[in-house]
Amino acid sequence: MKSLLSVLLGAFLCPALLADEGMWPMSEIGRLDLKSKGLKIPIEAVYNPAGVSLVDGICNIGGCTGSFVSPEGLILTNHHCAFGAIQQVSTPEHNYLKNGFLARSRDQEAPAKGLTVRITESYRDVSARVLSAVQPDMDPAARTQAIERRINEIVLEVETKNPGKRAEVAEMFIGKTYVLFVYTYLKDVRLVYAPPESIGEYGGDIDNWNWPRHTGDFSFFRAYVTPEGSPGEYSPSNVPYRPRRHIKISPSGAAAGDFIFILGYPGRTYRHRTAGFLDYEYRVRLPFIVDWYGWQIKQLEAASEEDTTAALKLAPRIKSLSNIFKNNRGKLIGIRRTELLDKKSQEEKALAEFIAADPDRRNKYSEVLNQINQIHAEMAANAPRELLLQFLTRSPEAVRIAFTLVEAAHQRQMPEVERESAYMDRNWTQTRTRLLLSLRDFHKTVDRKILGELLKRAAKLPSEQKIAALDSILEPDNSVAGINRFLNHAYDATRIHDEKFVEALLSKNPGQLMADTEDPFLLLAAKLYPEVQALKETQKRRDGDLNRLYALYLDARKEFLGRDFIPDANGTLRLTYGHVKGYSPRDAVFMKPITTLMGVVEKHTGEYPFDAPEALIDLHRKKDFGPFAPPDIGDVPVGILYDADTTGGNSGSPIFNANGELIGVNFDRVWEATINDYAWSSSYSRSIGVDIRYVLWVALKLDRATSLLEELGLP
Repeated sequence: MKSLLSVLLGAFLCPALLADEGMWPMSEIGRLDLKSKGLKIPIEAVYNPAGVSLVDGICNIGGCTGSFVSPEGLILTNHHCAFGAIQQVSTPEHNYLKNGFLARSRDQEAPAKGLTVRITESYRDVSARVLSAVQPDMDPAARTQAIERRINEIVLEVETKNPGKRAEVAEMFIGKTYVLFVYTYLKDVRLVYAPPESIGEYGGDIDNWNWPRHTGDFSFFRAYVTPEGSPGEYSPSNVPYRPRRHIKISPSGAAAGDFIFILGYPGRTYRHRTAGFLDYEYRVRLPFIVDWYGWQIKQLEAASEEDTTAALKLAPRIKSLSNIFKNNRGKLIGIRRTELLDKKSQEEKALAEFIAADPDRRNKYSEVLNQINQIHAEMAANAPRELLLQFLTRSPEAVRIAFTLVEAAHQRQMPEVERESAYMDRNWTQTRTRLLLSLRDFHKTVDRKILGELLKRAAKLPSEQKIAALDSILEPDNSVAGINRFLNHAYDATRIHDEKFVEALLSKNPGQLMADTEDPFLLLAAKLYPEVQALKETQKRRDGDLNRLYALYLDARKEFLGRDFIPDANGTLRLTYGHVKGYSPRDAVFMKPITTLMGVVEKHTGEYPFDAPEALIDLHRKKDFGPFAPPDIGDVPVGILYDADTTGGNSGSPIFNANGELIGVNFDRVWEATINDYAWSSSYSRSIGVDIRYVLWVALKLDRATSLLEELGLP
């Protein structure tokens, strides 16, 4: 056992432990010796629960991270995080996606409807209270429901006592630790500045997840509050939000080898899961998504090529699907190339031997691994039906809208503490707003193709996995002709894309919703609802079992490795750090960590996605770099590469130098680092940011955004 353990640690665990792995919760950063890594400010300047620190200048904006960069509520984030907001205010006549957007005065700032800003105010451990809802030998599904109910109780209690604040309970370690976060939510958010697509999307999907990168992935928003200073919906009388702290920008940027750190809201990682989970991801879920998203992208792109209006409607969806598609394809390749599944299996073999070597450990943990992996095997066996059913209610817009109406009608009749989050009173306004906004992007032809393809795939499911709600469409012979008859009727007869029709149904109970309706998609959604609910109950049973088992697994793994763990990312505020650093992705290839404006010019073809503005080409020819070209480079830095540990949700995160000054904005990872969700490596895990010098150069030289630069405190 000892030799196996030593091999395992040498091959897999040690590189991560010796390097700079970790998305650290604020409560844990005191354990880090960041001064020895290069930090030049006290750790209290980064996070100080008793005072003001850098974290007070960080926010979550629409699922991305942003930073307040002025005392007037100005927020810097990514262009791709602003994409939906830019599309909302665009028209064929005023295409701000293509041409960019700049508000030269406050009254020109465009409302970003449905976008919210979330600011972390405080947090505390509530594990004991959450887990007190769990009784010994409780049914697994009942265990999940009890935890969900207790979490809702805590959230509602806190929000009742603190009007205007929002509360969320995050599971830090499965079945073990739960932390209550209290947030300020700002609902009046306005677009201030976004560069044209030829800057903000330069390289498009071709360069996405790749290095070298030359994308100016940045945008600016502003958050507003009521004249009294409280969060409120959009109003012309609202005033800019004044953050407790705003982030200072350093126009000097960074150099190779410099220490950097990042604050942000990384989404979800799965590093503390078993080989069975990774096997399910690799063999089942990821291939399904890659296949399904790839198919959808082709349909959306084909429709966009035929119609400019359609192109504008479908652009955010194409971008989102393409990003996920390429990310998941990278994960598949990365898992295979790094032999991650085999390494995980070797770790578990060593863990099993460790458990077997001691009677007490055998008594506590002997069946844990097998039981966990049996659940993941069950998920894999039922995945064809379950994944198809999930996407049937998500991918076709007509079905998604109708299903939301049916689900809302049922959920809104339940006690508040038993509802799903989207349908609780605290979230209902936002859910309604987003649903109604989404109607504007409905494209009948594309939607019909997507639903038709899902129905064809459902027809091929084995008999034991069939979706009963589709029987009336697919029976008796699962024919394409039968599917087409349904599609022709459904899309001709439906009003599900009519905003007034949908809005009127949002207040209905189930009986009222279905009374006298002949809308084919509402009828289909009503049939699908019981099957989706049955699947959710199955998932709750699995979650209840996994909640208990993973708590034991983590205890066993902690004993085995003799160390504590950092919890997986879960959308809560984290710190990660590293250095501006290149890497070698292949034999005899080394990637330098800084790209320049010359690279933009070299890639330029004049056609999307390498269609740099002519003004940019001309400025580079004249070497009109202003103060943004360091002498050792002689050009404007565009992209930077670093070995900090990031994932989705870190988009828009500020990149800080050793003095706590902003020198870039994180927006991507390299292809090899798409598997960061499962594992991190000092050799290949690299993240990508846009250099602040490029942001400032574009703002000054291309868009003459002088008032914006003045607000940033830059002469």
